Amino acid sequence: MLIDAQFWPFVVAITLLSITPGVDTLLVIRNTARGGWRDGVLTSLAICCGLFVHAAISALGISLILLQSAWAFGALKWLGAAYLVWLGVNSLRAIRRGQGLPVSSVESQRQHVPVWRPLREGLLSNVLNPKTVVFYMAFLPQFIAPGDPALIKSLWLAGVHFVIANLWQIAVVCLVGSASQWLASPAFSRWLNGITGGVLIFFGIKLAVTRAPG
Repeated sequence: MLIDAQFWPFVVAITLLSITPGVDTLLVIRNTARGGWRDGVLTSLAICCGLFVHAAISALGISLILLQSAWAFGALKWLGAAYLVWLGVNSLRAIRRGQGLPVSSVESQRQHVPVWRPLREGLLSNVLNPKTVVFYMAFLPQFIAPGDPALIKSLWLAGVHFVIANLWQIAVVCLVGSASQWLASPAFSRWLNGITGGVLIFFGIKLAVTRAPG
């Protein structure tokens, strides 16, 4: 049964998780400021598509293998950490190149990037995050009854998470997009690039030193 007694507690818990600031929110803000509404929405959609990957591997037991294998977990951890640091370094390099982070309504200053770039950045930031693997492995089984088809129920719950997280992140996109003139200020752009780059690098280093569960 897809909607049972555990469904609404799941909705409450996943909503609180979705609105908690983290790497996903930061990446959505950065990409919206860089390329406008399109980049922000595509980043959000790609991030949330990664949830289905985590739900599937959790239901199929691959997460358990990752958690029990120090080598596999370590490889995923370092790959995810390196990717976050790479995103952060790119933001810091934008300061040296004199690039701002203009948004969509400032058309003459908008930084146009290929459509695949925000999709790639969003998807990889989610899929390569071992904390999401751990979270889904520990969290989803609490809402799957013994008689439920594990894969179908996991994908259903990931779909609910997909909708809620996108609603929140697209609201963030709208908020950032409505502040276009302010965000187009060169001084603010440099500040945002610096803060974003520093925080992404911090998250990457923090992830790199995280020990495998158990």
